[in-house]
Amino acid sequence: MGNIVKVGDILIGQASPLVLISGPCVIEDYDTTFEIASYLKELTRQLDIPFIFKASYDKANRTSVNSYRGPGLIDGLKILENVKKELGLKILSDVHSINEVSMAADILDIIQIPALLCRQTDFILEISKTGKPVNIKKGQFLAPWDITNVVEKVVSTGNKQIMITERGTMFGYNNLVVDFRGLKIMQDTTGLPVIFDATHSVQLPGGAGTSSGGQREFAPILAGAAVAAGADGIFLEVHTDPDRALCDGPNSLKIDSLKKLLPQLKAIRKILGVRS
Repeated sequence: MGNIVKVGDILIGQASPLVLISGPCVIEDYDTTFEIASYLKELTRQLDIPFIFKASYDKANRTSVNSYRGPGLIDGLKILENVKKELGLKILSDVHSINEVSMAADILDIIQIPALLCRQTDFILEISKTGKPVNIKKGQFLAPWDITNVVEKVVSTGNKQIMITERGTMFGYNNLVVDFRGLKIMQDTTGLPVIFDATHSVQLPGGAGTSSGGQREFAPILAGAAVAAGADGIFLEVHTDPDRALCDGPNSLKIDSLKKLLPQLKAIRKILGVRS
């Protein structure tokens, strides 16, 4: 039962190996983006972990109008295209408006629907019509069973290459909580692969006043719990120096911490008797 999402030679879902989606929250410049992508490619090659690189060309949902958003559509997609070609990686990024979809689809291997836009019907339909695999970020305001309504919008276009990403649920003000029952609920009700976003799940939305705070120290704990709960993949935002990152630094992991974390996640997966 259930669909497998195919991204080139990477299979996501059912008994496929645990996939890693990772990269910086936002493109800061070419050199930093390439450095992070190169590091992740080599580390995942050594550990035999399927890897998809993620970075945003424009973060249109920042807390403050003065927050850094990224290089923008044209320059950002060019950077992602160069990283894709030079390193031979599959690329995921989020799109925030209908007029970006066509250009983004020419470069991206997976198009991500941001959590805060996961109920925007026309926007979802436009992305889905590209035929590209779609990653739906479950809104912080949605119950796990409500994601079926979003999935049906994508499927209505004939696109069945869909995965869902859990990123926590609002818990009072400026806080998120994760209900791990939701992973299985979404897998069972949709038949789709479910990814767990460990770093956004420890975000404190708007918690720093003009930006979001975060508790990155808890991300590895939640990642392990998600793999134990049957997640099909893990989403991690990383940076060479998270304290100086221009976006989501407080909830991003230092990139070299993955040397320890990823083998732990594979070991948990192995205990479950699923390919790691």
